[in-house]
Parts: sequence; C-alpha cells; structure tokens
Amino acid sequence: MQQTKTESEAYAHIGVIGGGAWGTALALVSQSAGAKTTLWAREADVVDSINSAHQNTRFLPGIALPRGLRATTHLAEAASADALLLVVPAQHLRGVLASLASIVKAGTPAALCAKGIERDSGKLLTEVLGEALPSAEPAILSGPSFAHDVAVGLPTAVTVAARLPVAQRLQATLAHAQFRPYASDDITGVALGGAAKNVYAIGCGIADGLGLGESAALLARSFAELTRLGEALGAKAETLMGLSGLGDLVLTASSPSSRNFAFGRKLGAGTALAALRKPGTPLAEGVETAPALVARAHRERVELPIAEAIKAVLGDALTPGEAIARLMRRPLRPE
Repeated sequence: MQQTKTESEAYAHIGVIGGGAWGTALALVSQSAGAKTTLWAREADVVDSINSAHQNTRFLPGIALPRGLRATTHLAEAASADALLLVVPAQHLRGVLASLASIVKAGTPAALCAKGIERDSGKLLTEVLGEALPSAEPAILSGPSFAHDVAVGLPTAVTVAARLPVAQRLQATLAHAQFRPYASDDITGVALGGAAKNVYAIGCGIADGLGLGESAALLARSFAELTRLGEALGAKAETLMGLSGLGDLVLTASSPSSRNFAFGRKLGAGTALAALRKPGTPLAEGVETAPALVARAHRERVELPIAEAIKAVLGDALTPGEAIARLMRRPLRPE
C-alpha cells in the first residue's frame, strides 16, 4: 500500500488542532509519513503526556507516539504549519476557527477531520469553515476509521477532499504503508456523508438494542435518505457511494466500537436518554447532528423519515419502539 511521493508534493509541516483520540491518531499518521508534526491541545496534561511520556494517556492510552511528535498548548505554534488538520468537535468548531482567524496564513490548507453539522445553523462544517476562516484553503478528511485502529497501524483508507491539487498534496503528505488517502474535489459530499452517518448509526444501534436483528433494511433506507439530501446539496453520487459515504455508514452503523451505534444500542435496550448524556460519557456526535440534519433537509425540501424518527427519539418525543412502529406504518411506495 506504499504510495510514492516527493518532497515537492508533500507539505513539510502539519499542524493538528485538537488533542483527542482522533487528533492524536492523525498526528501519529502525519509524523509516521515523514512530516514534521505539531499537535495543539487545550489540556496541559495531554501536552505534558505526549511530550514527556510519548503517549496520550487521557484520550489514547497505551499507544506509543513518535518522539519527534511535538505537542503544545500554544495555538499559534501549531497554526504556523504548512497545512492544518482540524480535529475539533463539530459544535465547538466555529469558536476554534475564530481563534485561528488572526494567526493562520492566507491560503493555508485547513482540513476538517471531525464529522457533524452545526446545530444552531444547520450548516455543514465546510460551510462553517468558509464563513469563519475564509482565508484558508478548505479541505476535509473523512472515511471509515476508528482512532485506535489507525493508531495501532491497521490498514485504513479515507477520502481527502479539496481543490484537486491541494487534495493531492494532502494525500501525498499523509500516505504511508498503513494509511491510504484517496483524493477528491467533492468537499460537500464528503462533509455530508461523514455527518449523516452518525445519525443513522444511532438508529441502527436502537434497532439492535430493541432485539430486532440485523438492520440491513434500515441501513439501506438510511443510505437512500443520505443520497437524496446529497443530490439536493450538489454532492457527487460517486462520493456518496465511496469511502466517506456508504463505506463510513456501514462501519459506523454496524460496529460496537462506534460510539454512535453503541449509544443507540443502549438507548434501544432501555437505558434512559439522560443517563447516556451525562457529563463525562463518550461523545456521540450524532445526537447533536440529528436535529441539524433534519432542519437542513427541511430547508432543501427533502424528506428524511428515518432521521426524523431518530430526532424524535433523541428529543424524548417518541420511545424507540414507537419510532420503529411509525416507520413501519408509513405508506407503501416503490423503491
């Protein structure tokens, strides 16, 4: 899986903004692929752990990190890199971008690596990036992957989208024997696929928790909804059929390692919603994305009955069983 690259193609210095598990895994990828890498984290203990013990004991324990990987609490230090990987939760992205706006050089590639839709505005993260950091070169990295799997070196393929020359340089920068990025110029399709799949993964988890068996039908109809909205937003069909669309949906909506699937399964099995959303519990990004996804679909006049039902469950308007029953009672129609 080794990909040939030259020094002229690759960015020499990558700044990773966000020191959680996924940010740390991507910093490891970048450093292992040969780029100088600086990781910014808010948490002083995370920075100290990476710089002194060469592991992120809070968010990615047990994974040895390269000694050359530098962590910092100074945002400007990481933001001075040739290209940035933005690994910030969707609902906090705009605030971090506001902090970056005065220190990022114009034209710096800024690749979104988190997944979601801004709840208050219903905007894709690529749209938030364009508004809050307009001087940057927009990009996005997404695909079927888990931080721990990437960190231990399991073979992983993702999509990186931007203007094609930028996407190809990011591809060359991050590619190594266990990490294979595919270049695309469809940032809208990649952003939508990464966001919507978390919502539908919660729905598939709910079905599993209810004891309804394998959710192939639910998964297939969820993908049909994603495709309808993607068409309305101008996404390419091949993007939605690829790694960052169908590929990510299948993984996230079927794996116990998926936080969104695990959240839905507990909800379907009877765990109270309040208990699953207590401070300190794992973040299931689809919880915040569901109402934003539905609101955006309404604006585009696209019907998403499964996403609507999931939103209703997450808002305590329906029980999981009632949501399934409502979907099954929908009028019959051609596929």
